[in-house]
Amino acid sequence: MALSEPAHEAEDDVRATDGRVPGRRGIATRRRLLDCTAQLLGKTSYRDIKVIDIAREAGTSPATFYQYFPDVEQAVLVLAEELATDAAELTELVRGDWRGDKGATTARRIVEGFLEYYDRHRAVFRVVDLATEEGDLRFKQLRTRALGGITDALCDTIREFQHEGRLDAEVDPTATAFIMVAMLSHCAAHRYGFEFWGVRTSAQVDTLSRVLYWNVTGKKIKK
Repeated sequence: MALSEPAHEAEDDVRATDGRVPGRRGIATRRRLLDCTAQLLGKTSYRDIKVIDIAREAGTSPATFYQYFPDVEQAVLVLAEELATDAAELTELVRGDWRGDKGATTARRIVEGFLEYYDRHRAVFRVVDLATEEGDLRFKQLRTRALGGITDALCDTIREFQHEGRLDAEVDPTATAFIMVAMLSHCAAHRYGFEFWGVRTSAQVDTLSRVLYWNVTGKKIKK
C-alpha cells in the first residue's frame, strides 16, 4: 500500500537562524537543503558530510545554508523530527478494522506501509539509530516519537481484544506492542540483506503479516 507524500513542517513553524520567518522562496530553499542533506546521508557517512557538500548539492552557497541551519547536525535533527509526522498514517492503519478477514488485510497494509515508510527515510533512520546507540538523547527521543504512535495504537488494539475476551488475559499488551514494532523496524532495516540471502520481500511481507495478525488478534490468518 502506498502512503501519501511525507508531511513537512508547517510554513508558520519555519524559522531562519536569526529568528525571522522566511518567505516562500526561503522556505523552498530550506526544503531543498534538507532534501539534499537526506540524499547525501544515503551515500555518505553522516560525520563526513560538510556544509559545502550540501550547498553544492542544492546549487547554492554555504552562506545560504547558514541562514537556515547552524550546522549539519541541526539539519539532520530536523529530518529526524519529520519521521514522527510521516508516521501518522501508520498509526491510522493500526486503528483500522481488525475484525474477521479485514484484520488480515489491515495487518498486511501495516507491514507494507511500514516497509515503505522506512525505505523512504532509510538514510535518516540509519543516523538516528546510530546516534541513539551512542547515547544521544535528542535522537533517541525523536526515534521514540516517530514509533510511539504506532506502538500506542497497537497496545490499545490488543487491550480492546482482551476486554472483549477475544485474546488471552495473560498477554501483555505493552510488551507485545513494543516487540511487534521492534520486529517491523529490524526487518525493515535488514530487508535488502534478507533479499541477498534469498528471502524475497513478498515472503517477508507474508511472514510479518501473519506474525502481526496472530499477536494482535490471537488468531491465524486463514489461507
